[in-house]
Amino acid sequence: MTTTTEARRPAAPPAARTNKTQRHSGRGRALVPAHVLAWLYALLLVIPLYYVVVSAFKTNGDIFAHPFALPTSISFDNFSTAWSRANLGTALANSVLITGTSAVLTLALAVPAAYGLARARGRLGTAVERLFSLGFLIPGFAALVPTVLLAIAVGLFQTRIFVILFMPATALPLSVILLTQFMRTVPPELEESATLDGASRWVVLRHIYLPIAMPGIATVTILNLLNFWNEYLFTLILGGPSPSVRTVQVALPTLVSQTSTDYGVLAAGTLVTLVPVYVAYILLSRQMEDALLQGAVKS
Repeated sequence: MTTTTEARRPAAPPAARTNKTQRHSGRGRALVPAHVLAWLYALLLVIPLYYVVVSAFKTNGDIFAHPFALPTSISFDNFSTAWSRANLGTALANSVLITGTSAVLTLALAVPAAYGLARARGRLGTAVERLFSLGFLIPGFAALVPTVLLAIAVGLFQTRIFVILFMPATALPLSVILLTQFMRTVPPELEESATLDGASRWVVLRHIYLPIAMPGIATVTILNLLNFWNEYLFTLILGGPSPSVRTVQVALPTLVSQTSTDYGVLAAGTLVTLVPVYVAYILLSRQMEDALLQGAVKS
């Protein structure tokens, strides 16, 4: 007869098991209000979106008679009307060009700056980082008049080029500060090991810092895409109302003057402008969730 050398773990007494069960049940009951509030908040977000989607396929009569009912038939007449009257095709192309180019230019400037600040050790690096932080203290509308004067002085007023060059300037402070915090999580030993192997700073940035900071880059990209796409005041004044230059946010309000109270056409135009934002979020949402989880673990 063989004997085992490992001792078995003694079973927990019934009182301990009961206390553990009570703690779990008490914790579950404590989380019930949080779950209820979360679902209520999600419902508040879904209801307006659902209303816009179903209204885009209805006539005015159906919208007023049955506002939250599903459309009786699928018709794209509202979409074609909104597309032609507001010239949404050109406006969408302008928005995609301005938003995409500005986002890429912002990352091209913010990533090297964040890399330098993350590696900086001393008063100079701290002073530069605080200088970027001062960008949060300047409200956007306060820079409107100087920006218009600058655009006129360089001969780029109401052009796409100036809007593309101006958008990254508004996003650089937040982008640099966020990316700096992510790049500071890179262990110094990795960089020292790569440097000893003969890697240049560009190789270190590309193969060590960028993969580790990728969740932060995705987060910054999503935030910038949303801000650039939804920008109205600066794109209206700096880009101008010309149909060849204006973005969707500038073109969409023209439907109000052209269609008056045709809410189905307005809903269709609004839905067209929302689709690219949701597509961009779906493509980058995984990286953003990873960034949020990493922040929760570190905190």
